[in-house]
Amino acid sequence: MKANGVLTLMILATWNVNSINTRLTHLVDWISFVKPNVLCLQETKVVDEKFPRSELEALGYSIEIYGEKSYNGVAILSDKPLSNVVRGLHEEVGPGSKRIIAGSYGEIRIIDVYIPNGGEVGSDKYVYKLEWLASLKNYMATERSSHENLVLCGDFNIAPEDRDVFDPNEVKGTIMCSDAERSALEAIRQTGLEDAFRRVHQKDGLFSWWDYRMNAFRRNIGFRIDHIWTSPQMADKVKTIYIDREPRKLEQPSDHAPVVAEFA
Repeated sequence: MKANGVLTLMILATWNVNSINTRLTHLVDWISFVKPNVLCLQETKVVDEKFPRSELEALGYSIEIYGEKSYNGVAILSDKPLSNVVRGLHEEVGPGSKRIIAGSYGEIRIIDVYIPNGGEVGSDKYVYKLEWLASLKNYMATERSSHENLVLCGDFNIAPEDRDVFDPNEVKGTIMCSDAERSALEAIRQTGLEDAFRRVHQKDGLFSWWDYRMNAFRRNIGFRIDHIWTSPQMADKVKTIYIDREPRKLEQPSDHAPVVAEFA
């Protein structure tokens, strides 16, 4: 939102679109309605050359992308160009899949992540997830030392607390809820970050992801795994933050809902 040409309210959102080409119509319609200043996307699942750049540039956005075929992929859309754009971790882990992109929106450092799912607890993919999280912690420690105003957002593939899952007893110790994953995520938070959503909302039953199976969305069998974390300076500027469930109600939706924050 701008007054006399000056930005007075910044709207920042994160959304795992689960294939940008499949969900492009939903995305364009949602952007046209919400009009975020910055939108961080995950699971774009497309190489950079085939990213639907023209359709999104037509909405007035500058685009930074880091994608690969069929898997992963992240992108940041912004209503003014980002500076100091960095792709990938400082310490690459495993195959170096396309999972993180960062850039500066004025004085605000924005880091968009798609943390590995991890498959099953104890699997090779799980070990890779923990290694990736350890590398992300080092990355964030460096970023926090350099940037006062910082936002880390995206699909974390971890529910930080029991109140972030539909049934803590049923999912205890399983993927996205295991003690090791939560401890690794807490280590990242300890670099100097705050869960912006929990500054505003304290109750349970608020989720951002629902499996396509078992009528999970209708029954609200979900997890809160999509997050916006900020430095204390940015947390103090949060006016509101919410999970927009409306796109999840559409035909052929992403299994994730956007998370939207408004900053003074």
